Amino acid sequence: MKVDQAAMLREIKRKEDLVQKIPKRAMHDSARPREVRVLSITSGKGGVGKTNIAANLAYLLARRHKKILVLDADAGLANIDVILGINPRYNLSHVLNGEKTVTETLVEGPGGIRILPSASGLPELTDLSRGQKLTLIDALNTLNGEIDCMLIDTGAGISSNVMYFNMAAKEIIVVVTPEPTSLTDAYALIKVLYQRYAKKRFRMIVNMVKSAAEGKEIYSRLARATDHFLNLTIEYLGYIVLDEKVNGAVRQQKAFAELYPKCPSAVCLEKIAEKISSETVEEHENGSINFFWEDIINKGRA
Repeated sequence: MKVDQAAMLREIKRKEDLVQKIPKRAMHDSARPREVRVLSITSGKGGVGKTNIAANLAYLLARRHKKILVLDADAGLANIDVILGINPRYNLSHVLNGEKTVTETLVEGPGGIRILPSASGLPELTDLSRGQKLTLIDALNTLNGEIDCMLIDTGAGISSNVMYFNMAAKEIIVVVTPEPTSLTDAYALIKVLYQRYAKKRFRMIVNMVKSAAEGKEIYSRLARATDHFLNLTIEYLGYIVLDEKVNGAVRQQKAFAELYPKCPSAVCLEKIAEKISSETVEEHENGSINFFWEDIINKGRA
């Protein structure tokens, strides 16, 4: 059958005219992927309950009809799967080596949260190369449109991996306890991220306190230091009381917010989840997971 070239050209022109009539804003919005909120849960030292908070916060956000992904970024010392009693067949190392896709590696946790587990005892994962970081970006971008929020459970301290994953997040949540070393190490973490990497928004959760008053006092102590020495204001996100139910849930390898939803620690974290969930998040032109990741790699900052 002979194609009528003139008719075909007229049809192309008609479609172009229709496209021109569509408001640019509408075209932009329809083409842009849904914004993925990226939060890191981090700390200056280990043993402050960071991973437990990440797992339970993810569960509570999922109960609010959010599609949650938890990235276990404590490469080399991963344990979020242990806390939740999950036995993943594959982990982050399989993704970075190109053996498995992210979809094949993800495991489901309580409340329908999805977890990208890391691997314990693999020293090569403690300092990711630029190539591995790029591989991870590409892998996570395949999930665009499938999740609302990604929680990154970082390692503790100021290693290159910890810096990288905190740089990848728009929001940094620092977990501290009343221990003096927890506060001094948290200050060091914030100082490096602020002075060397220009991060300006930090939020704090004070864990393992005896009361709301103690939580506020611990926050004020660190906030005064960052304000005085760094001219930086940190936000108080909330506190979590010391609670034996948390240890009981860990022994049973369950999320304490699922196993004991009315226990004091779960009630405290519920308030934090409610605050995070109710916030309006600023949207960006890119609107995808890689918005911060590619930027820091291209600048050679991490």
